[in-house]
Amino acid sequence: MLLKAFNEPLELREIEIPQLDEGQVLVELQASGVCGSDIHMWSGEDPRTPLPIILGHEGVGTVVDIKGEKRTVDGCSVKPGDSIIWNRGITCGKCYSCTVLKEPSLCTSRRVYGISIPSTEKPYVNGCYSDYIVLRSNTDIFAIPSNTDPAVLVSASCSGATSAHAFDMIPGNLIGQTVVVQGAGPLGVYAVAFARRLGASHIFVFEGSDQRLKLCRKFGSTHPVNIHTTPVDERNAMVMDVTHGRGADLVMEAVGLQGVAEEGVRLLRKGGTYLSAGYAQPAGKESIDFYRDIVSRNIRIQGVWVSDTRHTRQALDLVLDDPDTFAGLITHRFNLEEANEALRVMKERQALKAVITKNTG
Repeated sequence: MLLKAFNEPLELREIEIPQLDEGQVLVELQASGVCGSDIHMWSGEDPRTPLPIILGHEGVGTVVDIKGEKRTVDGCSVKPGDSIIWNRGITCGKCYSCTVLKEPSLCTSRRVYGISIPSTEKPYVNGCYSDYIVLRSNTDIFAIPSNTDPAVLVSASCSGATSAHAFDMIPGNLIGQTVVVQGAGPLGVYAVAFARRLGASHIFVFEGSDQRLKLCRKFGSTHPVNIHTTPVDERNAMVMDVTHGRGADLVMEAVGLQGVAEEGVRLLRKGGTYLSAGYAQPAGKESIDFYRDIVSRNIRIQGVWVSDTRHTRQALDLVLDDPDTFAGLITHRFNLEEANEALRVMKERQALKAVITKNTG
């Protein structure tokens, strides 16, 4: 399903798959996630998006063919018939970020399936809204259990991995701490799951959907708060009451909307940490008094940009530990020809997570 013009419907096209180059892997897609970021790319809000392009950066599939030898990150040979998931980003391994900083997510040459590789670039099938995708030789691949619903795993490669990256930046664990998550899309739900795994005692979620808040309870939220029925001052009072007036130890922004950071930093205790992971595209400026809200309180603000292979593994392990609960993220399933409808329900927030699958039953 090809995006040829921003804000126009995707078009169904047949593309001939070329002969594989050394190290490339041909994958038949079994499930492709429809991410909230895809809406921003479809509408032309993401400056990384070239045209024409096959959208879709979250994929799980079955290996069809390989040119030469390819191994998973665990060192196992990749074979036809294997079920796999992969790191959506491809990095150079040679730039300053990759070699000195050891932060491949900041690679200056990073390419991303379904985000920054056009369909005019060989091997052409470079996105997950497709029957097949060709993975490049430097793609990091994970083998996955063949008996796990592939639709449940797709979000681990994006929302899950980005959330894992955020919590990977925190030294130690969260035992006994109070965490606030702003937003309960897939990114926020994963944040709740990671906060619980790391031992947080109190996990607030600020969200406007009661359905999403109910799901967050299953993932470990102790205080789901509807922002439409609970004003800002009341939300602040709830956090202060639980923490004896100190404020939250950690606040994670997982929504990418203007204004949330202004509220979030004021919920923190002195010396607390603010993680911002939800901005996948420009959303406007924040108005923060750095003396009063940041410097005089020793607040740490940490931006979180995308993720790396390490974080994909962390998210994948999290999902595989409890696939039945993570299945609750999926609210809509579509076949490939219905990709425009999948984008619509995500844009209108009718879906928490829409997935394109081989079998929509």
